[in-house]
Amino acid sequence: MDERLSIKFVSFLVRAVALYALSLVLLIASVKAQTSEPSMVAIAFPATSEEALARASLRAIFGMLLQKWPGDTPVKVFVLRDDAPDHATFSKTVLQVFPHQLRMAWDRQVFSGQGQYPEQVASAQEMLVRVASTPGAIGYVKASEVNQNVRVLKVR
Repeated sequence: MDERLSIKFVSFLVRAVALYALSLVLLIASVKAQTSEPSMVAIAFPATSEEALARASLRAIFGMLLQKWPGDTPVKVFVLRDDAPDHATFSKTVLQVFPHQLRMAWDRQVFSGQGQYPEQVASAQEMLVRVASTPGAIGYVKASEVNQNVRVLKVR
């Protein structure tokens, strides 16, 4: 009788460990699926002297508060439409702000007479062309869409 009880207990432990392992695999797969949003990167005009920016500086640039690069070149900000999925992804993952917070910052600048809106582009392809051809330009695209005509900025 004692031996059957111990066999049942071992069998129970094996099933419990297998269930735990399966749960862990499913949890990891679920987390990976949730983070499969496209990786967004900030891009700049290729001759821009900056290779990396602090996240706070990047927020200030896209919030239209920082208007000059360190070399005194004016910053020209390009963005996608507010309702574009890539705009939301860039705002949340790279800038770590919600798109509506950017819109409020832009509205505040414009309505107070202290700034202007960033220039809106219709697509990632237009973003790449405009950033590549405009001195001082900054924008964003999916990492997979970057080409050699723009500089990818690292975010610190």
